[in-house]
Amino acid sequence: MRPPDSQDSQDSQGSAGSAGSAGSAGSQDFTDPRDVTDSQGSAGSGSRRSLGREFNLLWGGQTVSLLGDRITVFVVPTLMIFALGASPFEVGLVAMAQYLGIPLLGPIAGVLVDRWDQRLTLVMCDLVRLAAVLLIPVAYWSGVLSTPVLFTSVALISGATIFFNVGYLVAVPAAVPQEGLVGAYSRLEGSRTVSEVAGPSVAAGLYHALGVASLLVDAATYLVSAVCFRSMRPWGNRTVQHGSVMSRLSLGFKLNWADPVLRRVIVAAVTLNSGGPVFVTVLPVLAYQGLGVSVGVFGAVMSAAAVGAVIGAVVAPRIAGRLGLGRTMAWALLLHCLAGVGVLAAPALPPALVIGVTIGCYGFFMSCINVCSAPIRQSRMAADNQGVTHAAFRTVTWGVIPLAAFLGGLGVTLLTGDLGVLNATRTVMVAGTLLAALSFLPALGLQPLLDRAGRQAEPQPSGSTA
Repeated sequence: MRPPDSQDSQDSQGSAGSAGSAGSAGSQDFTDPRDVTDSQGSAGSGSRRSLGREFNLLWGGQTVSLLGDRITVFVVPTLMIFALGASPFEVGLVAMAQYLGIPLLGPIAGVLVDRWDQRLTLVMCDLVRLAAVLLIPVAYWSGVLSTPVLFTSVALISGATIFFNVGYLVAVPAAVPQEGLVGAYSRLEGSRTVSEVAGPSVAAGLYHALGVASLLVDAATYLVSAVCFRSMRPWGNRTVQHGSVMSRLSLGFKLNWADPVLRRVIVAAVTLNSGGPVFVTVLPVLAYQGLGVSVGVFGAVMSAAAVGAVIGAVVAPRIAGRLGLGRTMAWALLLHCLAGVGVLAAPALPPALVIGVTIGCYGFFMSCINVCSAPIRQSRMAADNQGVTHAAFRTVTWGVIPLAAFLGGLGVTLLTGDLGVLNATRTVMVAGTLLAALSFLPALGLQPLLDRAGRQAEPQPSGSTA
């Protein structure tokens, strides 16, 4: 199970997405010059021309892998509820495991990845995740599948994903120059959202036909991703080999907090990820146990709802081009969270319709967040410290997700006795999404900071003084 991206974007996310991020620009020009992001926070429309072989390998591998991930994200809670009879508390516990590696491994991952061959790191992370996914069907067929086994498998995937994300965020700007990042992230976000459209229906169909064996498909997609990365030219080999581990860790946190733009993004992301994972964790419990939705209907509804996320990925660069990246991100954060209140309309209205419309709006605005966040952060990072800067950001902003997911499942369990599972899930989900909506407040100040930085970067007229 991968954090909903934040997506990156997770990164998602979750996801409960956290906003994605990027490293510094690479030296090779693969990009249409019409794909533009600048320090003023404006975005170009984004060409659909090819960005070159390196980006296409990265994009293709991740598109396949993301589709496979949707299978695991869908199948694991479904398997727990129907095959293991798990409680909301156990569902929340395993959901917590998918983010557990972030606070435990996040700080050191950036330091280590900076010192490693980053392409090889991504290949090895894919192979570790392949093995961890295979553990679930093997345990099931051996008659030993349980919540602790699922927790272990998901935690292993989480740990490998931490190292993968740091290297991956450096890989994108290594294949695409600065002026092409908005277009590149828009395409990657489009792949993520397309996987969300096809993924749930495919997952539901595979689960119906194959049961736990459907996870073999996700395992195979990790192999495809590993082959694509192995086929790319090397990049970012051991970019930092000086300084102690502790000094590098400290530097990553200082760089994020010292920059006023990154600081606001961090506060907004922490607030978003304090409430958003509650909503996402409890959603399957609401659908299956609260509203009595079947696996097939839930998969079809989630696929239909993901169309909203696809539309968001397509139109976000255009919206940001008119409003600015910072302003677009701020309003998308607010509207993304308020959309979650829509679950209150069920069961007065048909549950499938309510879930579809709510998650459709939820996904549309999350795509806007992810497309805007990456270039905002990219414009504020130095190339020689990008690994530790990414890792520190992920550690702080995603570190709250395990606790939020755990508390979501625990809250439903505690309230079910008095309210019943339907009202308990709705209460917890609305509380989580209203908390996340406060992320709008720190994000409001992003656009003025980006505008000011843009004006300072403009060349001074001849004969003028600074």
